[in-house]
Amino acid sequence: MQVESESLIEAVPGTNERPSVTYRFSGDEYILVEIGDMSTDFFYNLRAMALGEQARKIPGVIETVPAMRSLVVHFDSLKIGVRELVAKLKEIEGGIRSIGDLVIPSRLLRLPVAYRDKYTTEFIARYAKLIRTDAPNIVNGHNLEYVAKYNGLTVEQTIGLIESTQYWVAMLGFWPGLAFMTPLDPRAYLTAPKYNPTRPWTPEGAFGIGGPIVAIYPIESPGGYQLLGRSIPIYDLKQRNPVFRKNPVLLQPADRLEWETVTDSELEEIRKEVFDGTYRYKVYPYESFSVKKYLEFLEDTKEEAEAFAKQTEEARKGIPFP
Repeated sequence: MQVESESLIEAVPGTNERPSVTYRFSGDEYILVEIGDMSTDFFYNLRAMALGEQARKIPGVIETVPAMRSLVVHFDSLKIGVRELVAKLKEIEGGIRSIGDLVIPSRLLRLPVAYRDKYTTEFIARYAKLIRTDAPNIVNGHNLEYVAKYNGLTVEQTIGLIESTQYWVAMLGFWPGLAFMTPLDPRAYLTAPKYNPTRPWTPEGAFGIGGPIVAIYPIESPGGYQLLGRSIPIYDLKQRNPVFRKNPVLLQPADRLEWETVTDSELEEIRKEVFDGTYRYKVYPYESFSVKKYLEFLEDTKEEAEAFAKQTEEARKGIPFP
């Protein structure tokens, strides 16, 4: 509790129209802005995105980093003081009267994915042999069928839902370039529990799901997400492909992703082209993501989304937990 009080700069209570906002010290040149309560709320993330976009215009602010429901603001303490910066952040945040007024710049990317590819299959088999022979999340040598059953679907239906929606990049974290993504269409809101214990190995490019979050592993690493397949590199420190020339990290907060199914052999050929520099990533220019239109979409699909949520809840009752 002492650390809590020492880090606190100011707390603005929430109202019926807006969530609470807490401002904290996060080192000598950083401020942490926390929005709302401790929950995964997409609209908190949108507020953090909007606040970060405007905060970057403040003289003395070096960088802003949004997360699920928070924002880190890096500032030059020789150009702006903490109190002045917090006052400006409060003014910006206070100007966000209605979430429906937000319009956020957003890129669209299309990435290929091979489901049940040979590399994730190999790593899952290694886990089953050396770590946990009775893992209930490994069905017919992979995690894809388990994820499908956990959501009351067939494998084909699961893939169909993944490809029916765009995925929103809510934040980057942990490994370099690791994007945490959620589906924009609640009718495709898949979930899955994580591995238990964690998998010691995951191939670079693996595409997986943990809870409601979807991610592509940027490097070979340990991991706990259920593996669905494999995609192409999203991080390359050697910058071998033109898409990485300005930044070795491909995905950025507020990006939207769409998935395109390819075969295992097709993915291998694409990956070779990525590394020899001839593959062209499908990255489309920034456009406006209108929260008002998105809210209208949510209202139009509300009954279908509720029915799907009920279906998946019923399906999980008979599925063993890892």
